[in-house]
Amino acid sequence: MLPGRGEHGGVYERFGRRLAADGYAVHTTGPGLEDTPDGVGGALLDAAGPDPVAPLVLVGADTGALLALRAAGDPRLPVDGLVLAGIASAEPAVAVPGRTAEPAVSGIVSSGDSAGYRPGDGPGWQDELGARTACPVHRQRLCSDPEFVRGALSAPVGAELLEPTSLTARALPALVLHGDADPLTPADEARRRAEGFPRAVVGIVHGGLHDVLNDASHRTVAAAVVQWLERLRGGAELSPVLTVETDPHHVLGRIPE
Repeated sequence: MLPGRGEHGGVYERFGRRLAADGYAVHTTGPGLEDTPDGVGGALLDAAGPDPVAPLVLVGADTGALLALRAAGDPRLPVDGLVLAGIASAEPAVAVPGRTAEPAVSGIVSSGDSAGYRPGDGPGWQDELGARTACPVHRQRLCSDPEFVRGALSAPVGAELLEPTSLTARALPALVLHGDADPLTPADEARRRAEGFPRAVVGIVHGGLHDVLNDASHRTVAAAVVQWLERLRGGAELSPVLTVETDPHHVLGRIPE
């Protein structure tokens, strides 16, 4: 699991525990891997170990998704698939105008108010929180996490992450997850990127924001990842494990009123 701007591996503890409950070993990486001598590939080799069990899948969120794409072309890594969530836009991210988050969680007070502010926070913290997630539990996590770097979501994407994706990476099975309400990267941009992957599966989360793995629909998203992993375990052709033949409401899981 490769986190995005401002994040660290612990931000994805809930997501990782869900996958682990289904028998998958989940490792997370830290920020700044592209600046290390051996780069992200070396860190992922260390995490995977000398004899990784297949399938070996790279999961990336925001700029972590771009890192995963870059690392998938490393010949040292026996990558079998990619999960790309809330892919960062090639354009510099900016504060989100007109989106104001609700107070994060009652009782989360950092500098005298209930919006999770801390000394030194810029005026765009509520906008950033509102762009990231609508999940109250995850908002609380971000507001109270001393390792989370506020304001990083407004940083431009590094040029080294915007290099063309290798043919090796594009040939891999990929699950592209994106929120249709993501204010930083339009869902259509994620769809266009997925067109370059012949074996890509695209999942659009209705009402989903940028941190799609940690947003309000995180249970459904985690379940979709597990289902995709089950298909990948059956082979790179991603044959269906289960086909829903009758669904009068068209959306699996919708409860009739």
